[in-house]
Amino acid sequence: MNAVNPPKRCRIVLIPPAGETADGFAAKFAAAIAGGDIASIILPANGMDEATFQDFAEKVVPMAQDAGIAAIIAEDTRIAGRVKADGVHIEGDKAALAEAIEHFQPKLAVGAGGAKTRDDALELGEERPDYIFFGRFGYDNKPEPHSRNLSLGEWWSEMIQIPVIVLAGSDIASVEPVAATGADFVALSSAVFAEGVDPKAAVAGANAILDETAPIFED
Repeated sequence: MNAVNPPKRCRIVLIPPAGETADGFAAKFAAAIAGGDIASIILPANGMDEATFQDFAEKVVPMAQDAGIAAIIAEDTRIAGRVKADGVHIEGDKAALAEAIEHFQPKLAVGAGGAKTRDDALELGEERPDYIFFGRFGYDNKPEPHSRNLSLGEWWSEMIQIPVIVLAGSDIASVEPVAATGADFVALSSAVFAEGVDPKAAVAGANAILDETAPIFED
């Protein structure tokens, strides 16, 4: 379902949490892929040194692409090129975002994150990234999404055509309020990959909630 006839509603973006090893996460990611539709995965360095992060990306990116899932590298454009990722994600720096867009679009998708206010978001949006992300990697430790992210996601969805990703909480049920904002994508991390969670069941459950509750996008 990842590559063929994707659903016309809010879709899932996955983010590995900190502390994962390449092999350990690969097993979890394989299980998540078996759970159903996933649009993309964003890989942050999560404190890894360059060599470790590249090894991690080299393991995960081909798995994603083989399943029809876009693989996006956060911040490190060199590693994105080396592993032949589908895109890069730039956090909160308009100059760095502009440079990445100039160098990589349209060959690679270039996304923007780090906006904490509407003004921040509009500043980044002026560069025309392929998406904007509301949330902070690793800050999904509460069951519900952060209220600011929901508010920004709803405002952006109503006002701006650039696609938006909103970070959900640690509970799979939190995909519902994210989808209700009109967001194009809901980002999940600990809700799928935390200790004791079955990634396949989590992705399947998130898709079931989205199938039932998410607004349908018009063509």
